[in-house]
Amino acid sequence: MKRLLKTLAMLACCVGVAAHAQYPEKPVRLVVPFPPGGNIDATARIISGGLSQRLGQTVIVENRAGAAGIVGSEYVARAQPDGYTLLLGSTGALAPVRALHPQAQLQPTKDFSAAAPLARAPLVLVISPKVPAKTLAEFITYAKAQPDTLTLASAGVGTAAHLTGELFQKLSGTRFLHVPYKGSSLAVADLLGGHVDLTFDQLASTLSQIKAGKLRALGVTTAQRSSVMPELPTLAESGLPGFEASTTTGLLFPAGTSNEIITKVNAAVQDVLNQPDVQRQFRELGSDVLIGTGADFDRILNDETKKWNNVITEAGIKPLD
Repeated sequence: MKRLLKTLAMLACCVGVAAHAQYPEKPVRLVVPFPPGGNIDATARIISGGLSQRLGQTVIVENRAGAAGIVGSEYVARAQPDGYTLLLGSTGALAPVRALHPQAQLQPTKDFSAAAPLARAPLVLVISPKVPAKTLAEFITYAKAQPDTLTLASAGVGTAAHLTGELFQKLSGTRFLHVPYKGSSLAVADLLGGHVDLTFDQLASTLSQIKAGKLRALGVTTAQRSSVMPELPTLAESGLPGFEASTTTGLLFPAGTSNEIITKVNAAVQDVLNQPDVQRQFRELGSDVLIGTGADFDRILNDETKKWNNVITEAGIKPLD
């Protein structure tokens, strides 16, 4: 009987390996938890074509928007872990979800198994030209002299711009008046109009205004300079050592997906990301390609979750539910 059970177990293992070797046998859905047209959606469409070619099956981009990305993320988290449902995940949306939306049925660090990171996007600190500061050091000195006076515009409470602004205040010793908008475009429009003093926005979104002199950029928020505008220093090298804030995108499977499937998808993703044309398309979105393993993205999501939950708690930001 023991020999029979052992033989059956070995046969089951062989069948499982054979099934994974044939993966995928049907189209794969790549769920974007935001509406069409944004950077996350564009990221999915850049990566899906290359993945389709390398996996030998169509990768279908499916938008499931709602509740700041929670609806689509929950859908993937509850899907069968068979390799046919992927999430285009963003640390900007997933990392603070438990602190900002405690009622959500989502625990990003437990509900997913990462396949691969895709890209990292910095924010850029931009100020109105009416603010008399040319460098980060001058700006911090100016802001400290009038606490709770300068206005920090953001795309809304709990957004990347808001949380990055809170981290900046903590590390620089400044205090701003937060002005939340319904979207970054409205915040930037009022910054251009001189109605607010500063914001943290995606570099690609403000690049033209920076080059035209309509906005003054003081630095990017990533640890390294961005290939999109390499002449612009980081905030860390400009006087805030250790400062880092960014959004990292990656592909996530439901937890429990087999390592064989994850490894196969990761190899395909890395091949796609190594293509010069793909890297160019990501630069146009304001992002730098980030090549790594699924474990790398799992680690990034875990680290970002701890970091931004601490920022939310220390800043006294209340849950949005």
